[in-house]
Amino acid sequence: MQFHHCPACDPGHASRRQFLAGVGAVGAASIFPASALLGQTAPKLIDTHHHYYPPAYLKIQADWESARKLRPYPGVADWTPARSVEQMDKNGVSTAVLSLASTPGLWFDAGAEAAGRTVRICQDFAAETRRDYPGRFGMFAPLSMMNVDATLKEVEYVFDTLKTDGINLQSNYGDKWLGDPLYKPVLDELNRRKAVIYVHPLVAACCGRLSVGTFPAVIEVPHDTTRTVTSLLLSGSFARHRDIKWLFSHAGGTIPLMAGRIDAFYGKRPNLKEFAPDGIMGEMKRLHYDTANATSAPTMAALLKLVPASQVTYGSDYPYFPLDQIAELRKLDLTPEQLQGIESGNAVSLMPRLKT
Repeated sequence: MQFHHCPACDPGHASRRQFLAGVGAVGAASIFPASALLGQTAPKLIDTHHHYYPPAYLKIQADWESARKLRPYPGVADWTPARSVEQMDKNGVSTAVLSLASTPGLWFDAGAEAAGRTVRICQDFAAETRRDYPGRFGMFAPLSMMNVDATLKEVEYVFDTLKTDGINLQSNYGDKWLGDPLYKPVLDELNRRKAVIYVHPLVAACCGRLSVGTFPAVIEVPHDTTRTVTSLLLSGSFARHRDIKWLFSHAGGTIPLMAGRIDAFYGKRPNLKEFAPDGIMGEMKRLHYDTANATSAPTMAALLKLVPASQVTYGSDYPYFPLDQIAELRKLDLTPEQLQGIESGNAVSLMPRLKT
């Protein structure tokens, strides 16, 4: 059963990589934890938002970008596991959980069969990297999501053969967000397996022209997380799949600011318990969120008013942003217990294998 054919997002706009190239070089100066300066043992850091690029995937991506006259982002085209480990060592990151980045996703305008081949390349490469660097990497295995039967076979393969730590989904596939009924069979199976699902946003094909003069990554990427969370909520997907553990990127996009507004419109519906058994705000509090490119004091204040610190994991968005963002979190008014949870404890609670 075909889900759909997924067009890539608007090629007339600059890519996420072009935007982020202006942010600064990846090799930012490394930081030293305060505990290290005091002669204490440095805290363990687990990065749950860490991208990787298999060589075969990079070739497909380079051809796609070249056809659209897009420039690759520095640190992507020459990414290697060894370089990743080098940056991790410089910034006190003991383990990074590998996931794919966002735009253009997996299909590259090539259809379901090609997406399936690309997914297998990425799945196997992540598993090989984890094996080659014991203890340094976990993996969120990507799924193609364009053909339900093929995707269910991918689920079986990554859990039963590769022993993945979790699943890596995009916020949308061809302008169908994750609450779409087309994805229900896949979510049913992931719920049966009690999976961790990490969700990374990308610019929706519909919406690249809504960026009011900015690069699409600035506004549309965080908003797409909000779209897919709302889709999962209102479709009843959160209610049906209580055993899935959801982890959303970038502090949930704009969810911390929009949750109250969503509640104002839907929180008193007569059928509320059907799609939000814990109420709108209660459902938002059940989710997990990472800190990638979201460590500013206002952003973290909004997130930590929505959820307890125990629902937050450290994420960097490497190589698009440097690994030293933990320094900003250490400046916040967090208790030692809250900070330790964000640094590593909460990730271990989600994925116990990372403890080793």
